[in-house]
Amino acid sequence: MTSLRNPKVAAAMRLKKRAFRDHDGRFLVEGAQGVAEALAEPERLEMLFTTDDRDPIAVRARDVGVDVVVVSDDVMGRLTSTVTPQGLVGVVPVVDLGLDAVLADGCVAVLHEIRDPGNAGTVLRSADAAGASGVVFTSGSVDVYNPKTVRASAGSLFHLPVVRGVAPGEALDHLRRGGHRILAMAAEGTEDLYRTDLSGPVAFVFGNEAHGLPADLMDMADRVVRVPIEGKAESLNLAAAASVCLFEWARRREHRGEDLDAIISAAAHDIRSPLTAMKEFGYALEKRWNQMTDEQRTIMLRGIVHDADRMDTIIRQLIDAARVVGGRLEIFRERTDLPDLVLSIAEQQRRDPDHPPVEWAGTAADALVDPSRLKTTILAFIESLVWWCTDGPIRVDARLVSGWLSVTASRAGVDLTSEQADGLFLPRQPGTGAGSKIGLFVARAVAEAQGGRAWGEVTDGRLAFHVELPTES
Repeated sequence: MTSLRNPKVAAAMRLKKRAFRDHDGRFLVEGAQGVAEALAEPERLEMLFTTDDRDPIAVRARDVGVDVVVVSDDVMGRLTSTVTPQGLVGVVPVVDLGLDAVLADGCVAVLHEIRDPGNAGTVLRSADAAGASGVVFTSGSVDVYNPKTVRASAGSLFHLPVVRGVAPGEALDHLRRGGHRILAMAAEGTEDLYRTDLSGPVAFVFGNEAHGLPADLMDMADRVVRVPIEGKAESLNLAAAASVCLFEWARRREHRGEDLDAIISAAAHDIRSPLTAMKEFGYALEKRWNQMTDEQRTIMLRGIVHDADRMDTIIRQLIDAARVVGGRLEIFRERTDLPDLVLSIAEQQRRDPDHPPVEWAGTAADALVDPSRLKTTILAFIESLVWWCTDGPIRVDARLVSGWLSVTASRAGVDLTSEQADGLFLPRQPGTGAGSKIGLFVARAVAEAQGGRAWGEVTDGRLAFHVELPTES
């Protein structure tokens, strides 16, 4: 389909505007991750636009009765809000609920006059990962169905109750009647988050990015709480502050136990390195832009992209860890080209000029697996091989044997025993040695959640990490 005047295309294009989304009760979901999450629940995805009718998600959608429309690249560009569309756009009914849908026994994030769609989507994603029981958007906040918000939520919009358009006073009164303690988050708060009682139902209230919370809402709260900052940063971004609060609540939940405590501490440690590097690159570019050559600027910008990719991987690992511990991990298998997957990882790592080469050495061409989870697992293997090995390239091998996919990443030059190598899969606290503190733990947990396994071993001075997953050739 190439015409923008086609009724189906025109009806979908109008959903890029809030007024039409509100009128039609529908919104657009862009990209493979969001569409796959929408497709996971029967009859949620009403229509799917694709540029490739052989795409695994399009095939799966058609098999369950979704109206799949194949469009040209130009039409897809008009349907999406991204510079480089992924070739998939779904039409989905709105999912917002009333305040009664918010569970009374958990944690709720209340967003007051939040204007940045990316922040809103990130809070949704963190709330989902932390196991929160709902997110409330008060009147005056960004539309939760803004395309950027939907993309930033990475499918989490479909995983927990979302309430929108309610008056802030009404929301807080309802939550208090339901037993929630109201904690207003503000830089000038009188209580330290880490010393505040977070037991029982809790509602965190977050204010506008520029102006924070108004005095009348802080007066309605049981406590006004701050996130303590030990360094020289003046404040935290809204989404970062909300994530800290939500995961601090999650850390203290009794049923999460010691594993989640270790995971959160480990993730915080892992995030610090790429975040520090990005800040240093950013400061250098800001202060010395005119004194730099084009080559120097390019190297620094590539470094920022590389470290952003690392942070995205760690966040994905943290989300999967929370879902595994909470028993909510869902697997989305697709026909996956294994050499292409590894080659894309190799290209990503080449942004770091000091990174050893990543080579494909497998015999399996494709398999039915969850590509996102397999990619995260291979990245965790590679990162650990960089830390613990010193010689030569990293080889990634994949084989299919009797309904099982076996993937191995290995490298020479290691000073560990097989027992020590397998011990790297345990979550480790900061200060307990080199390497990622979370990646291998999540790789094993995700493998076991699929009925597979993951382990490490050392043979002839070569460190190898393995994962075996049930699949189809």
